[in-house]
Amino acid sequence: MPVLNEAPYLRRAVESTLAQEIPGPVELVLALGPSSDGTTELARALAEEDERIVLVDNPAADIPVGLNAAIRASTHPTIIRVDAHSELTPGYAARALETLARTRAGNVGGVMRADGRTPFQRAAAWAYNSPVGLGGGAYHGGSREGEAESAYLGVMRRAVLEEVGLFDETIRRGEDWELNLRIRTAGYRVWFDPALSVTYWPRERWTRLAQQFLATGRWRGELFRRYGRRNSLKYFAPPALVILVALAAISGALQLAGVPAPGLAVATWALCAPLIAYAALVAAVAIGARAPGPFGWRERAWLLAVLPTMHLSWGTGFLTGAVRGAHDTVDTSRLSGRNTPLP
Repeated sequence: MPVLNEAPYLRRAVESTLAQEIPGPVELVLALGPSSDGTTELARALAEEDERIVLVDNPAADIPVGLNAAIRASTHPTIIRVDAHSELTPGYAARALETLARTRAGNVGGVMRADGRTPFQRAAAWAYNSPVGLGGGAYHGGSREGEAESAYLGVMRRAVLEEVGLFDETIRRGEDWELNLRIRTAGYRVWFDPALSVTYWPRERWTRLAQQFLATGRWRGELFRRYGRRNSLKYFAPPALVILVALAAISGALQLAGVPAPGLAVATWALCAPLIAYAALVAAVAIGARAPGPFGWRERAWLLAVLPTMHLSWGTGFLTGAVRGAHDTVDTSRLSGRNTPLP
């Protein structure tokens, strides 16, 4: 479990992990980044309460560095990745181990069920769980068990991880997708089991959500530079939307400025038509959205902002990463100036 500035969430995450019942020994390795909210002190207190908790340092706060440090410090043949901003459902570990043995896969993952505690967070959670928000990946709400491109978090065989070389420490976002690509390339299967469920808490503020998706999109652009057509087609929808918005804005500005150009008016309307359709789709989705628990007019109002924020921030980041690379891009939505070890 990589950890950075997670004081409000860490205890619940640790408790839900150590409450898992499996036939065998368990240890929980926390890779501690340089937190400033008391998280490190809380982690040390938790380790004093339970000898199964092992602490390792992750001073760089990078996701793959912390994960690799935790894996190297662990001692058992199966690795279950967990996050401090998530909570495992009862029976998760036992079911995952059974699925791993039954399918003989190299990595097994389940559904990331986003949830929220405020109107904004509930709106973001709805977008996470919907194909309209994040493109319909299996772990964002799939219901059919089978082989998958990637896995949320992941329950992995240590032998397979060591064979493919653990996480790539040059990648700060999308490191799980890249690892699963190497697992599949090595001849092992990545398996999705919808019976596995993890509760995930999205960013709590609109600006932080935009920062997160901008950084994630830029790293996806970097992965496109590295792996080209191995990236799924769904990743190209948000950048296409950004390009469409830019072209429509340029065309509209030229028309308003009175620039003489044959067919400019037709081109402007041709570019605006799909954007109008997109806006209508977002409005219809916000009006018709349903979710367990409270989901009223405030959640729907936020959804009108959340969906375009996700798409446009991610798409802008993708285009930037595809053209210039990600370099040292970090997600500062949890801690200014440092990377966050969260998905």
